Amino acid sequence: MQGQVYSRLGSFGGAAGAPSPPPPPSSPARAGGISRSPSKGAGSARRGSGAARRAARAVLAALLRRQAVFLFAPLLYVAAMLLYMGSVPLDAVPRIIARQPPGSVYRSPQLYQRLRADMDADNSTDALATVWRHTYKGGTWRPCIENGTNGLPESNGYIYVEANGGLNQQRTSICNAFAIAGFLNATLIIPNFHFHSIWRDPSKFSDIYDKDHFVQRLQNDVRVVDKIPDFIMERFGHNLSNVFNFKIKAWARIQYYKDAVLPKLIEKRFIRISPFANRLSFDAPPAVQRLRCLSNFEALKFSKPIVSLSETLVSRMRNRSAESDGKYISVHLRFEEDMVAFSCCVYDDGDEEKKEMDAAREIGWRGKFTKRGRVIRPGVIRMNGKCPLTPLEVGLMLCGMGFSNKTAIFLASGKIYRAEKNMAPLLEMFPLLQTKETLASEDELAPFKNFSSRMAAIDYSVCAQSEVFVTTQGGNFPHFLMGHRRYLYGGHSKTIKPDKRRLAVLFDNPRIGWKSLKRHLLNMRTHSDTKGIEMKRPNESIYTFPCPDCMCRLNRTKYSKPQNSR
Repeated sequence: MQGQVYSRLGSFGGAAGAPSPPPPPSSPARAGGISRSPSKGAGSARRGSGAARRAARAVLAALLRRQAVFLFAPLLYVAAMLLYMGSVPLDAVPRIIARQPPGSVYRSPQLYQRLRADMDADNSTDALATVWRHTYKGGTWRPCIENGTNGLPESNGYIYVEANGGLNQQRTSICNAFAIAGFLNATLIIPNFHFHSIWRDPSKFSDIYDKDHFVQRLQNDVRVVDKIPDFIMERFGHNLSNVFNFKIKAWARIQYYKDAVLPKLIEKRFIRISPFANRLSFDAPPAVQRLRCLSNFEALKFSKPIVSLSETLVSRMRNRSAESDGKYISVHLRFEEDMVAFSCCVYDDGDEEKKEMDAAREIGWRGKFTKRGRVIRPGVIRMNGKCPLTPLEVGLMLCGMGFSNKTAIFLASGKIYRAEKNMAPLLEMFPLLQTKETLASEDELAPFKNFSSRMAAIDYSVCAQSEVFVTTQGGNFPHFLMGHRRYLYGGHSKTIKPDKRRLAVLFDNPRIGWKSLKRHLLNMRTHSDTKGIEMKRPNESIYTFPCPDCMCRLNRTKYSKPQNSR
């Protein structure tokens, strides 16, 4: 059986138990075997120097025990001198000492009010006409996933997985399960979607994806069936809980599946793996990577109802951006209440916000943020670029990057926290902004509205067709979308991925002018362009970086640099 598996996909990995390199040679013995007794004068000198060293160590230890004095002495000295000279009044000293580090406080609303007149007066050209102007000497890329042509050997058994999480975490599960089934020469049961307490979406595989296309597209590589055959279930009393369930650690290497899972599969003919999300390492042999590419980029197509509505919304977005030749921006905004609560960031610093966020944290993550000894530092979180961008900050960033108020924007998001207040400045800057709720009628959205994964699939589809995609907070949604856009657009993700650490400092600068802010943001946009084509490194996701595993280079100039160094 095992011979059939590995003759199809090939061997991999280094030899286990290979001899380790010899230890380094030991230090040579000291030269000479004659012991000489020191003279009396030399002994006295050594005793004297030893006493001096002991005294120095005692003094140093005393100083270290009082290190706080030395840490604060310069600050106290400067404060005393300022007071003595009369240049700073006494009541200003606490403000100087307590001043927050740059980037640690949310001051974007004040910056917007101060710069708004200059922003409105700026009549620079629209960025959609100049974006993605960077030249790529390494050439462009095209999809080149090889199709299976050989017949499939007899199956080693059936694999059933439960995909958990939201839309794109489930997508990871599907692709990884398919790759593992191909590697083990197993038959894959269409994955079951675990009902999640946060997303609360009971959708099945066929509600989100085109099941017939999935099965047909993969038929030359892996057998995929809709349900477990009766003759198999009879062996387990038609009770799925009787089936052996593997508990596999996250990011398990493919070798584990060969050593531990395959023997049990052959013995039982049917196994479960639950939960199953990130249960396969990103670093895998080429044969396994090819199956991942095939399932993610070619076999997984959204269901016909989702595709139909998505195409309608894309058409409407292009009509609304006629002045830009049908080009529009899509923005993935993560400013829902649960996201803001989980981040532990502070925005208006009011009692009402604190009460709302404390309540949301307790509902979603009971006790996680109130454990004894846990210290939360919102300022440090913001300085590290971990705070979700607000709608206002997204607007400031896009204006600074040269996008005019005539730019059409599609906003992919859940329910925005305090939407009426927080969305107002973004709509002032970009009045042509749309969402799926504003583009579609209530009747068109009705079949999807109470299903979070189907709604996310619509957002995903409209974002994929935009000229510019802007990611603001990370997560599975933008990572999968960046990879999909690289697959669609010659290896380039056409994505603006801002440096949020830098943004925190810029938006907290009380003296920055509009021209200076715009210069920094234009440089940030250019950096996103130059990083648009990136190669996958060993421990990175093939779903985000499809080059070179899933794509081939079309043309490469004679003097281009190697694309795999970045």
